[in-house]
This record gives sequence, C-alpha cells and structure tokens, in this order.
Amino acid sequence: MDGIVAGQAKAGAMPGPGNVPAAPGPASAGPASAGPAGTGQPGGIPVAEPGDASCDLVSADDLPDGLVIADCKGKITVFNRAAARLTGISPALAVGRDVRQVLPFCDSQDRSWWTLCEPYGGLSTRTRHPELSLYLPDGTELLVTVGYVRTPRGRGPREGWSRAPGEVQRLAISLRSAEQRSRLERSRADLVSTVAHELRSPLTSVKGFTATLLAKWPRFTDDQKRVMLETVNADADRVTRLITELLDVSRIEAGRIEIHREIVDIPSRALKIISGRIAAGDPPERYQVEVAPGLPEVWLDGDKVEQILANLIENAVRHGAGTVTTVVEPAVVAGVPGVAVAVRDQGPGIAPEVAPRVFARFWRAKRRGGAGLGLFIVKGLVEAHGGEIVVQQAPGGGAEFRFTMPAGTPEFG
Repeated sequence: MDGIVAGQAKAGAMPGPGNVPAAPGPASAGPASAGPAGTGQPGGIPVAEPGDASCDLVSADDLPDGLVIADCKGKITVFNRAAARLTGISPALAVGRDVRQVLPFCDSQDRSWWTLCEPYGGLSTRTRHPELSLYLPDGTELLVTVGYVRTPRGRGPREGWSRAPGEVQRLAISLRSAEQRSRLERSRADLVSTVAHELRSPLTSVKGFTATLLAKWPRFTDDQKRVMLETVNADADRVTRLITELLDVSRIEAGRIEIHREIVDIPSRALKIISGRIAAGDPPERYQVEVAPGLPEVWLDGDKVEQILANLIENAVRHGAGTVTTVVEPAVVAGVPGVAVAVRDQGPGIAPEVAPRVFARFWRAKRRGGAGLGLFIVKGLVEAHGGEIVVQQAPGGGAEFRFTMPAGTPEFG
C-alpha cells in the first residue's frame, strides 16, 4: 500500500487523509495496534530492515510535524514523537486511548472543538478541517489540521438520494507548534507600535505649526515664520527617512535588495558624510578618517555604501562619545581581495551580552530614541554585497562596528 504503512510513510511524502492505513481490527492486530509509537515493542511503528522491500518507507516518527491517527471509534493508533514533544504526552499513554480524551482541544473561547465539530457524527461530506489554532487544557497552543478518511459511498447506479454516506474510517490529525506564528504576530505588533510612536511626534509638530501659521499668519514676524517652517521641513524629512527605512527593511526581509555596482571611493564617501554633518553644526574635531595604503579597486553599490557609512557614523555620534574615527583598509574576504571599514567611538562601548542583539530589528539603546532599524538595515546591505559586519570593543575603548566586503567585479551587459 502506498503512503503510510502501519505508521510509515513514503520518503518525501506528507501524511494526509488519503495515504493513511486502515485502522487495525481484530484480524489485523499486530505491532501497530497497541503500545507506544516509534518503538519496536507491540504498538510501535515498524522499522524496515536493510534489504527489505519497504526500505523506501520512513517511520511516522521521521515526520517533522506531529501526527496522530485515530480509528473509526476514536482510538489512537499512531502517535509519533513530534506529537509527543508538542503535547507533552507519552506515546505509551496515548496509543489505544480515545483521542478526545488524550487531546481535549478547545478554541479561544474555551469551547470543546470535538463537541462543536463532531468529526465522527457531523456532515458526511467533510473531508478535512483547515489549519486552526486550538488549545490543550494546560494552555498549550497548537496549529491543528484534521483530515478524514471515509468509506466509499458505494458503486453502481445512484437510486435517488438513498446511498448511505461514507462513514469515518480514520482521522489524521497534524499538529504544529504555534510559537513561530506567535513570534510573527509579536513582530508585527512591534512594527505597528514602533511606526506609530515614531510618526506621532513629527506629525504632531507638523500639524501644530501649520495650523498656527494658517490661523495667525499676520501676527508672526518673518524670522518666526522661518523657524516654524524649518521645523516643519525637518519633521517632514524625519517622516520620509522612517518610511525609507521601512521600505529597506521590507526589501531586506524579502531578499529583494538590488546591487548596482560601480567603482566606489569609500574614503571620499566617508568624508562627504562628515562634511555634511560639520555643515549642520557638528565640530570638525569630532571626526577623523584614517586610510591605509594599498586599497584595492572596489566595485560596490555607491548609494548603499554611503547609506551604511551614514548610519554607522550617526550611530557612533548618537550613542558614543569623543572622536568618531572611520578606518578604511585592505582586507582578504573569503580568499579574494576586499576592503574593511571600521567606525569607532570613545564612548562606554557595548556590553558583550548585548552585542549579539544590536543588529536585530527594533533594537534600541535604553537612553536614546530612534526607530531601531538603522543597524538592521546596515547588516542587510552589507550582506547583500557578500560581506559581513561585527561589533566589538574598539582598541582605545568604546564600540567598533567593522564590516568587510569583497572588492567585487564590474557588471557587463
């Protein structure tokens, strides 16, 4: 028989309603009729011996998801290891017992799923229940999919609607952990919360100043109007920057970052960013650029390299102290020529236990603001170039963000 045979499945095939064995009866009572699944004891799932014709089959215990099979009377005949891990129930205690007692599923409103759906006595046309979230009595949340295996409705000419409905032969229940979905939902909630928080302040400022100017325009001097309009412009830039970061995050997570390679002079890009910050009012002595001799010609995406440098320098200014030093030097990356860039500050540095989290989305230092997306974007852009980035203690104290990239080759065609 194709599919799962006495608790086994064809390699690469997932269990489903149509490939599950008939429930063992008195005439077929054997190793799969009682005892813990996945063992060599009675009730275990048989394992094919080397050279056996069934060696192309794998045990139900090899399936990554939980699999529970109940016969026409609700007695569990298969309870694989994944199901035991997800539910905390031993196969030895599950096999042979009523599935409704072993897995008393309830929905989010604490209603019994078995009572609501009546899988053994409900509609005879049902073949499956799509994946839904159900709970065990201890609060464990599982993603459950249920498939029906029914007896044929009979053969020959149809006589009116008298043909008997197909009775349930087996239920095939697939179990998956809900932890991944919960993490995704929390991540989405964090995204909404962060975006709402970051947008509220600049939009409130824009709304307040524009409403004031419209209502009392003649009362303000030209200098007062200019200050208000400059504030509105800065807040609008802040909103635009946040939206750009969110789009970058979306592209990084979807793997849709496009790299347009050109010859890039990294020291010149760093000096350009620093010049802009000095023009905005930062003291020139705050910044320093060191360039080692022998830099190779690098073919990188100039705009993205500039974005990386701008984020790292801004991060050093905001969270560090003292002089911010940008070091550019040649390096060997994966056996080929490349470049290494380090941005250092003289602040308190980053604690070793925090270092692995700084590139996570929405990670922020406790005392400072920001959306917490800058370093996540930096890591994604560096990796899109085939490089890597690390954070470590700077030689003179403080934090050092160091990334390496292969020199790359020009694009033709």
